[in-house]
Amino acid sequence: MLRIYLGNMDEAIYHPPTYFDNRYEDQWITEPLSVAMIKDVDKSDVVSARLIDSPVLGPISPKELSGGVKTLMLMAFDETGQVFNASACGDNCAKWILEIGKKKDLTINLRHIMEFGAGEFEAVILNTGQIIHDMGEFVDIAGEYV
Repeated sequence: MLRIYLGNMDEAIYHPPTYFDNRYEDQWITEPLSVAMIKDVDKSDVVSARLIDSPVLGPISPKELSGGVKTLMLMAFDETGQVFNASACGDNCAKWILEIGKKKDLTINLRHIMEFGAGEFEAVILNTGQIIHDMGEFVDIAGEYV
């Protein structure tokens, strides 16, 4: 289940892309979930664990992926129990955060109101303990903290 802590959270990794650059594992890049996220968010194709084909930058390494994709991969694959600042992601990452939260217990820190879309979803707001089911409920609570 997705758990969201709103506002400043001292123990959260504030800049996940830097953490990713120093912690990622090659096999994360070629996982089907990563391949799909890289294609969707960065519009790039994974060639191998160390080579991504970007339509804008040409051949790049995983360290040159967007901060959003790096943060998503940390959420999906990092097993250290860290909480990541999801505000390093754009709204184009929201559907992937929801997807990861369906597959595993995921706690994130948000310092802005992320657009999770018009559909229903389920998440716990850790600040209040409330379970939310849509953007309306999220905005009602998030406005108090961010």
